[in-house]
Amino acid sequence: MRFLVALGVIFCALVLSPVLVEPLDADEADSSSRRIVAVIEVSGLIDPIEISYIDSQLEQARSEGVLAIVLQINSPGSTVSETRLKKLLENLENSTIPVGVWIGQSGATAQGGSAHIVSVADFSGIAPGSKIGRYSEVENSLFVTDELRNRRWKGEAAVDFGLVDVVSPTLGEFLLALEDEKIISKISVEIERADGLIQRGIADDVSITFNKLSLIDQLFHTVASPAVAYLLLLIGLSLILLDFFTGGIGVAGGVGAVSLMLSSYGLGVLDVRIWALIALVVSMFGFAVDLQTGVPRFWTFAGSFLLVIGSLFLFGVHTTSWVPLVCGIGLTVFFILSGMPALIRTRYGTSTLGREWMIGEMGVAVTDITPDGIIRFREAQWRARVNRLTPIESGETARIVGIEGVILEVEPEEGAAVDYREMRKTDEP
Repeated sequence: MRFLVALGVIFCALVLSPVLVEPLDADEADSSSRRIVAVIEVSGLIDPIEISYIDSQLEQARSEGVLAIVLQINSPGSTVSETRLKKLLENLENSTIPVGVWIGQSGATAQGGSAHIVSVADFSGIAPGSKIGRYSEVENSLFVTDELRNRRWKGEAAVDFGLVDVVSPTLGEFLLALEDEKIISKISVEIERADGLIQRGIADDVSITFNKLSLIDQLFHTVASPAVAYLLLLIGLSLILLDFFTGGIGVAGGVGAVSLMLSSYGLGVLDVRIWALIALVVSMFGFAVDLQTGVPRFWTFAGSFLLVIGSLFLFGVHTTSWVPLVCGIGLTVFFILSGMPALIRTRYGTSTLGREWMIGEMGVAVTDITPDGIIRFREAQWRARVNRLTPIESGETARIVGIEGVILEVEPEEGAAVDYREMRKTDEP
């Protein structure tokens, strides 16, 4: 029986193979005949993720035998060390595949370390309205004068100064310029339009591939920008502070922790002044002191001052615009002074969870209370404190005997001096 089944499978394979294989061979032949120009998008600050991505694309291009690599740049600078940047420049300069750099679309910029990438390319172009300049110091690279360090050039001015080779309004025109300069083999065809004019276009056997960072790499590349890292830091610190005034770890604490972790990566890549970072952290402690009392006093003003100073001087080389600064400072102060007290009052001071109503009720210790810990009352967790002489172990019941600020004062169920539920009954008219 098995022999017959096997024989049938072989027969079907022999009969159907011409039908199945012929289209596949045709596709493969068409794919192998196509020539590829790989376009790599380089945007934002050039960080370790971006450099690793460019290096991997260079290696992949060499293995696939592409016609050329074109870096489409829109970058205000780099965050990597001079040694790491020099290694990238050497890889681009010594590439066996032609490397072109186009600063575009219109309004793009290439400055700092990204400007040096333009200088080592085999051919470079710039879109009208785009800028290049403000070169950083890189040893054994382009000699950086004060003019190159402090000035930017736009469009034709950059070509006249010798910083780029050509002005190309679009990427397509830049690719055709690569052909005109004999950087790559012929990739264009002439197309006659309806009005009789002849127009150049990319040949059908040429594929233009556009390559970007993966979603995960793009996430970490984004958080390594000054504005995002700064805002994530303030969001994380504010939510952790809010969660401090609630019983146990909640959604705010989880979101705050994730924000701080992402911000930590970005701040680790960027040039950060440590003393300014410490000032931002200490400002939250200042806010916490007055939030505990419920009245803005000296520590609120001290926290606000440290918040402003830390925000203005957080970054060294990589500055951020005034928009994220104003939003970060303004929203943080508003949340601390207005939003957070309202949330705390809602959490601890509503009529359904009033102070007098809670006194005398029973809860269950979530942790050992010796003398501080956490109890569960009505499916909510609360910070609790007990007399040191009568600790409460986890799982035991505890009676609420008072509230001090946002902390419940409790005592063991056995040995309680007063039954507060009976007291309320006797007080009722």
